Amino acid sequence: MAGKNEDKIYIENAYYHIYNRGVEKRKIFQEEQDYATFLSYLKTYLIPKGEKSLSEKLGNSQLSYRERDKILKALRLNNFAGEITLLAYCLMPNHFHLLIKQKSRNAIDMFMNSIGTRYTMYFNRKYYRVGPLYQGTYKAVLIETDAQLLHLTRYIHQNPLKINQHDSSQSSQSSQSSQGDPLRALLNQPSSYFNYLGKRKTEWLDPTEILAYFSKSNPNLSYKDFMGVEESIEIITGFTLDENQPRKGSP
Repeated sequence: MAGKNEDKIYIENAYYHIYNRGVEKRKIFQEEQDYATFLSYLKTYLIPKGEKSLSEKLGNSQLSYRERDKILKALRLNNFAGEITLLAYCLMPNHFHLLIKQKSRNAIDMFMNSIGTRYTMYFNRKYYRVGPLYQGTYKAVLIETDAQLLHLTRYIHQNPLKINQHDSSQSSQSSQSSQGDPLRALLNQPSSYFNYLGKRKTEWLDPTEILAYFSKSNPNLSYKDFMGVEESIEIITGFTLDENQPRKGSP
C-alpha cells in the first residue's frame, strides 16, 4: 500500500491524478468567469510562450505601455510546455481533477504551486477575501497500471454526472427531469470529455495517449461507449475525493 499523499515523491515520466477542493468544501468556482480564468491559466502554463517572438516584440518602439507590460509579464511567467502533459481534467464548483504526465521529477510540484498561487490571488482579490482557498496542499496519486489510467479518465469525466444524480435525487418530482439530464450536466461543467469525443480541440490538452487504447477505426465512439460502463470499485479505489478510502499510488 502506498504511503500518505502528503509525503509526495515524484517519478519522471509518470502519470498522476491531481486533485484538490476548497477549504471547508467551499466553492472555488462561483461563476463562469472563474472557470474561464482557471482554464486560461492552464493554457498560459502549458502552451509554449515563444520567448524569442515576445522579446522581438519588445524591440518595437511603437508598443504602448500596456502592451509592453503585458509582454513583460508573459516573459516572467513560468512555463511547463514539454515538462507537463495534461491528459484529462474536470472543474467542479468546489474541486478540480487533473490527469497529468510529468517529464521531470519536480515538474508537477512547480506547476501546481504556480497555478494554485495565481488562482488563489485572483479569487481572493475578486471576492474580497484573505487566506487559503484550498483544503490543504493538492493531492497527487501515482497511476501504476494501464487499467487505473483508463478508469481514472472515466471517473474524472463522470464527475458532473455524479453531482447531477445527487442534485436530482434531492429535487422535487416536477423538476427532476431537467435536473437529471446527463448531457446538460456534462455541458455545464468544464471538462475534457468533449475532446475525447472528437467534438473539440484544445491546444494545451492531449487525449491521444488515452484514445490509443481504444478502437483504431473510431476511438472517439469507443471511448463514449466506455464512459457508459460503471467503473470497477477495485480499480478506482484510492483515486477519488472520498478521504475515507485508502489512497493508492503515492510512493
